[in-house]
Amino acid sequence: MKLIIQIPCYNEEETLAETLHDLPRKVEGFDRVEWLIVDDGCTDRTVEVARANGVDHIVRQPVNRGLAKAFLKGLESSVSYGADVIVNTDADNQYNAKGIHELVKPIVGGQADIVVGARPISEIEEFSPIKKLLQKLGSSVVRKFSNTNVTDAPSGFRAFSREAARMLNVFSEYTYTLETLIQAGQSGLSIINVPVRVNSKTRESRLVKNIFSYVNRSIATLFRIYVIYKPMRFFLTIGTILNVIGGLIGLRFLYYFITEGEAGKIQSLILAAILIGSGIQMFVVGVISDLLSVNRRLLQQNQLRLKYIEEKLTSESKINTRK
Repeated sequence: MKLIIQIPCYNEEETLAETLHDLPRKVEGFDRVEWLIVDDGCTDRTVEVARANGVDHIVRQPVNRGLAKAFLKGLESSVSYGADVIVNTDADNQYNAKGIHELVKPIVGGQADIVVGARPISEIEEFSPIKKLLQKLGSSVVRKFSNTNVTDAPSGFRAFSREAARMLNVFSEYTYTLETLIQAGQSGLSIINVPVRVNSKTRESRLVKNIFSYVNRSIATLFRIYVIYKPMRFFLTIGTILNVIGGLIGLRFLYYFITEGEAGKIQSLILAAILIGSGIQMFVVGVISDLLSVNRRLLQQNQLRLKYIEEKLTSESKINTRK
């Protein structure tokens, strides 16, 4: 079995060597352990540092496409290089690499498809009280959306089986952490946590510029993911609310019409008609969105089949070349 440890990189020359120095070359259950970095349009010496420190695979993107795209590129490349299990970690050496041994055990043992390294959030001194609270709150929301028990949803220290890596897609351009969990949970993949340790901070986070920006982007990401994976529930909820409010306003008009016998309160009738009409439109949009969601799942299944075919052709081509 082969394990590939991947690291998405964007201008990481100052911290990458330290990160690579801590990575293992031998892990129980694997015949080979290889390292892969994704050069996400680096403009510094990241690639040179990677080569000098023995990285096996360097996948290059000509321009910076963001962490989410670099992560997905790493998964695709790791699968193409024959990985049975893939571990993703950060280039800033945030996560203690000794946790890799624990991350991969549940996958090797057939107990999980994805394993998330859960950090001791309450014990991390660099995290402010408000950040700790938001981390826990965000994780609780993701647990609800994904039907999983993940305790540290923003953690990027994760292990993936080959099958899980094939199935995942990332639509967000900001981060992959929340979306992949919800997608995996909705796809029926088995996800568990294992506790991991963290190292001292080496640099400021590039994703979290400030708490306000992080919260805004996270909420927008969760909202978008919810609409993508639960469109019927989302639009039916809005439609129901609009219809209930419109119905109550309509009853108000009828009450005054019956009790006062006048044609007053016509504004209530107009508003009720607008709200009820909008509610019905939300129902229609929900049905259409649900049909599109079914089509998206079918396309993902076709995409998965194409990946299997491509891998088989590549494998046969390598065998023929050796002959």
